Amino acid sequence: MSDQPTLDLAPQKSSDSPPTAANLVTALTRYNKAYRSGSPLISDREYDDITEQLRAIDPDNAFLSAVEPEEIAAGTAVRHATPMLSTEKAYTRDALERFVARIEAAAAGLGETELTFRMTPKLDGLAGNDIGGVLATRGNGRVGSDITNAFKKGLIAIGGRDQGLGEIVIQQSYFEKNFTGIFEHPRNMAVGIIKADTVNADSQKALNDKRVHFVPYSTLAKWEGSGADLIAKTAEITASLRKKVDYALDGMVAEVTNQVVKDHMGATSHHHRWQIAIKERGETAITTIENIVWQTGRTGNVTPVLEIKTIRLSGANINRVTAHNAGMVRDRKLGVGAEVEIIRSGEVIPKLESVVTPAPKVELVSTCPCCGTPLIWKGDFLNCPNGSACSAQVISSLRHFFRTLGTADGFGERNLTRLVEGGFGTLEQLYGLTKANLLALEFGAGQTKNLLEALVTSRKTQVEDARFLASFGIHDLGVGDSRKLLRQFKLEALDTVTAEQLAAVKGFGAVTSESITSGLAARWSTIKHMLDLKFTLERTPLEAEAVAIVSPISGKSILFTGKMLQGSRNDMKKQALSLGATISSSISKKLGYLVIGDKASAAKVNKAKAAGVTVLTEVEYRALIAS
Repeated sequence: MSDQPTLDLAPQKSSDSPPTAANLVTALTRYNKAYRSGSPLISDREYDDITEQLRAIDPDNAFLSAVEPEEIAAGTAVRHATPMLSTEKAYTRDALERFVARIEAAAAGLGETELTFRMTPKLDGLAGNDIGGVLATRGNGRVGSDITNAFKKGLIAIGGRDQGLGEIVIQQSYFEKNFTGIFEHPRNMAVGIIKADTVNADSQKALNDKRVHFVPYSTLAKWEGSGADLIAKTAEITASLRKKVDYALDGMVAEVTNQVVKDHMGATSHHHRWQIAIKERGETAITTIENIVWQTGRTGNVTPVLEIKTIRLSGANINRVTAHNAGMVRDRKLGVGAEVEIIRSGEVIPKLESVVTPAPKVELVSTCPCCGTPLIWKGDFLNCPNGSACSAQVISSLRHFFRTLGTADGFGERNLTRLVEGGFGTLEQLYGLTKANLLALEFGAGQTKNLLEALVTSRKTQVEDARFLASFGIHDLGVGDSRKLLRQFKLEALDTVTAEQLAAVKGFGAVTSESITSGLAARWSTIKHMLDLKFTLERTPLEAEAVAIVSPISGKSILFTGKMLQGSRNDMKKQALSLGATISSSISKKLGYLVIGDKASAAKVNKAKAAGVTVLTEVEYRALIAS
């Protein structure tokens, strides 16, 4: 343990009274959002345990019957023809037996005596539906986001396109060889690839190597047999299927294959009644915490990493586990000597499952492990308020800039550490580097040449202005919110925007607006300096200007379908938006134009004509907007 003095453990969280349903829903909503965004805070098992706790307290709670949302803000909205639901879970043999019994009872009532059950691996990735030329996320189960452009980035469709439901995953053996320690889990990396307009160098390598896949469920290895065999041979079947799949798994999925039974049983608003996820507890081991290492990140949050007595799980030696934040260390009484249960269930990075024996003494750092500044509490995090005077925050902030921008290679943590320690700790200084500066810091001649060329490339390579703005690491201002902001205000004028003006924009609350405008003011001199370096920016069209444009499609809603020959559908959607149109995901009488490309659905065309919608070919549409 560090020799930092013991910090007062207040504020403590009371455990005297049982949690309420409202508290559990709040916690589950937070944990689900973190997991879906690629930054899980607790293990899957812990999440499911809390869900069951809520079920015991309030079995009719609306949260339990709702599809867990997969909020990936990407392309235009897509309404699913058939809802993408969650899956009921079974952790025990009893639960699986009850599932099979329900199926058999329903089948008997229908006169179905020959039943076949199927088991397939449950992928731990980002769910999607690839149908009609559009790949969409699950979203809230009814409406998802169009992420078809992921195929342009390099996503590989296993077995070809248009095969329906599946998941975006990364080959696990490849991930373990190349990215363990960089990303916590393949799913986190996959989510980042889908969310990013410009992917970072690590993700681009995986895409270039063709190891990022959309795997339709229909292509997975499967076992089929009777309900009795399913129950009796679950472990054996699971072991066999796991060997056939080189992706991170989250258990198995069992279902009845008889269509008449499936149609009869139907679904709840949450899950199909004829299907269940068989969740494994995973391989666990009990070990002892030997030390806690504290690390300062970009925002000043000081996070703990548990160094444990080495154990072997799922074929790997494990000696480090994340504890997420200081609040977890405080509340779960983690410290030297604590016995903890670690779980590794098909996951690349192990997780803390439970605390067997709390530490006899819990110590939290009171000063920043990098700069020695006294720490303050911010929610569950201990935070260093020293900002740009803390080299760990400086290095992390610079790393965030280059990774978010995605156009300059060579500026990883090792090189940035050497540059910051050498006196080049700001973007202004880095973009003013000379050959002599780098050679004086003992960079080699070849490395010096590459770094200088990378800086030039980063200015000349076109990047979306929203990504450029998000790279400065302003709190509450990621790429998505930067895009929303730039639809209302010009980038060069953001220093004049007030919190009140921003709060008036849909999607920005009072607290967030104050945070963003304060962050812009603090970083404006750097942003202005970088703008003066003439970065090549793809500008977000202002909504006011877009509405003011007089064009034949201004104010109209448009749906594009089929394969376009003169450009991608995504490019055509962007152009239509800039001309004042809106993009629709379905056909109705309110639709202005249906623009059809090659191999467009005849049924869709007929439906549009029946609704009185104007149908245009690609050539006719381009002639219209040209006029």
